[in-house]
Amino acid sequence: MAKEKHGAGKTNVARLLDRAGVDYELIPYEVDENNLAADHVAEELGEDIETVFKTLVLKGEFPGRNAANSNAAGYFVCVVPGNGAVDLKKAAKAAGAKKADLIPMKDLLPLTGYIRGGCSPIGMKKPFPTFFHVTALDFDVIYVSAGVRGLQLRINPQALIDYVGATVTDLITVSQ
Repeated sequence: MAKEKHGAGKTNVARLLDRAGVDYELIPYEVDENNLAADHVAEELGEDIETVFKTLVLKGEFPGRNAANSNAAGYFVCVVPGNGAVDLKKAAKAAGAKKADLIPMKDLLPLTGYIRGGCSPIGMKKPFPTFFHVTALDFDVIYVSAGVRGLQLRINPQALIDYVGATVTDLITVSQ
């Protein structure tokens, strides 16, 4: 089932996948606190940036809810390739929101239990609707955070999508 490389320790993400019987591999990498970008992670892994996915948390405004309602905005997760920028209009449409924006960094840990550079689509404090960019299915394996900085999860994208109950859709801005 799970394979560990270079003596990497188990994270909550790994324990959840073990319990569900999902195959994966933990891949450690050298963290640069001054550069938490996906391209640095891809370089450290020696992998194509298109296979290294980042997990972003967004807050959307949904029809039928009003500002007087404390639940006027809802959260959802987008998992996009490291070289892509989430298109907020596409993300909002996918989630059924009028509009969406990335959450402030200070809200990430209290909301998800994860810090920047270690946010995983698996094992957040609460389950949120999750959306993967369509290119995830172009690869036999992709990389996502294993829940801590310095550790990536090498996993079959369909197995991950199925496990988190995600929707696959177009989420990124195409650069020219």
